[in-house]
Amino acid sequence: MMEGYYEKLLRCRDKAADLSGGFQPRLALILGSGLAPLAETMDVRAAVDYKDLPGFPVSTVPGHQGRYLFGYIGGVPVVCMQGRVHYYEGFDIHDVVLPTRVMGLLGAKTLFLTNAAGGLDPEMETPSLMVITDHIMINYPNPLIGPNLDELGPRFPDMSAVYDPTLRQTLHDTADSLSIPLTDGIYVQLTGPSFETPTEVRLLGRMGGSAVGMSTACEAVAARHMGLRVCGVSCITNKGAGIAQHALTHEEVVEAGNLMGERFSALVRAAIPAMDKIPL
Repeated sequence: MMEGYYEKLLRCRDKAADLSGGFQPRLALILGSGLAPLAETMDVRAAVDYKDLPGFPVSTVPGHQGRYLFGYIGGVPVVCMQGRVHYYEGFDIHDVVLPTRVMGLLGAKTLFLTNAAGGLDPEMETPSLMVITDHIMINYPNPLIGPNLDELGPRFPDMSAVYDPTLRQTLHDTADSLSIPLTDGIYVQLTGPSFETPTEVRLLGRMGGSAVGMSTACEAVAARHMGLRVCGVSCITNKGAGIAQHALTHEEVVEAGNLMGERFSALVRAAIPAMDKIPL
């Protein structure tokens, strides 16, 4: 799988750069389930469908439109993933993080991750927004497995502070200025696509997890390997199985994400210009 992989990254980067008219982003943004409407508030200069990039993985999940958007948020040049790909769709883990790596190769220095997640704490309100302070990814394949790509980063990258403390504080300061409630928590990534069992939810909570989902942590690891600054916000759309007293559905996740859309959009629109002012 890794043979020719870096060359594929470069082909995708070059094609995306060509189709975007040479747009050079400073920040990369990944929009999770139910959060794609944020893109409607972006000053879009170019849209590039994943299917138009050579060898690029194309999302199959409802609600994930499958394209890069190039444009401005608060005057900051941004590349935005409107829809991500997941390991549970059958992609190799290296292809799951390929879109993240391409955004880094396009010039982005900061990665802003978002997702929809289930709450592991019975006291956590739903829907609500949570700043990711750290993650647990021990039951998910590490995207750095295999020969190291020295062109991207070191063999053994440090993960002491995956989610940049300064960016996290900026998110809280921005939320306070907008009177948007925001909590902190630890995100757990599992493979999916099935939702967790009640026993798994209890176990993950005892491990220290605050929320669980099927994306994000692997993208954060790939980005940190490349030296990008990372921050993340989870939309807690539902309580985990055993806490919630009803069957969980993807439709519920998307609906809750849509309910939080306006608040989430306001937070992102205000936070990105503030993050851009922080020295690298």
